Amino acid sequence: MVQIVPSILAADFARLAEQIENVERGGATMLHLDVMDGHFVPNFTIGPPVVESIRKVTRARLDVHLMIEDPDYYAPIFIQAGADQVSVHQEVCRNLDRTLRMIRNEGALAGVVINPATPVAALEEVLDVADYVLIMSVNPGFGGQHFLPRSLEKVRQLDRERQQRRLQLPIEIDGGITLENLPDVVRAGCDWIVTGSSLFHTPDPAAAFSQMRQTAQEATAVRV
Repeated sequence: MVQIVPSILAADFARLAEQIENVERGGATMLHLDVMDGHFVPNFTIGPPVVESIRKVTRARLDVHLMIEDPDYYAPIFIQAGADQVSVHQEVCRNLDRTLRMIRNEGALAGVVINPATPVAALEEVLDVADYVLIMSVNPGFGGQHFLPRSLEKVRQLDRERQQRRLQLPIEIDGGITLENLPDVVRAGCDWIVTGSSLFHTPDPAAAFSQMRQTAQEATAVRV
């Protein structure tokens, strides 16, 4: 089933618990947490203490996306803080197979991420190790960017690959997702759809979530 995954990056951190409660009231069961180090991407966001605090106020699955240069060191720390699943970038991992297996051994699901300029083919040797794949549909580092349409073909390519290899591998997408492009993203083959501004920058995040979930469900029946 397709899931809408609220991105905490777009929330009001002064009212974070309240904002999380709002999207949960709309039906959210997973939250996306972007971790940026100011090196791999040109921005800083949250650290383990914030993840630990969020863990205390929600039972939702915490999907932690590490946009950092040393995921091997920090992944276990974020898992200890409460992450249920951790994704790392193909572009930064010197030994991606080992990193993914380490995350799984630490007790979390292991995801692999590719930037817009990275081809799906770069993941060929780890698709049977990863628990999910995250395709960036913007260049990582900042929220509120416009969706890159070419990302849809990468989703389709990955969807064909997992079907051919009979892999139970959810495809996640992150960046510029709106109510308008959501049907195209679902029909391309995405399972987990991360969105931030389209939820938290509205008067009623719960209602916005419900509307996006309904739109996704309607698009699921006509995937291409």
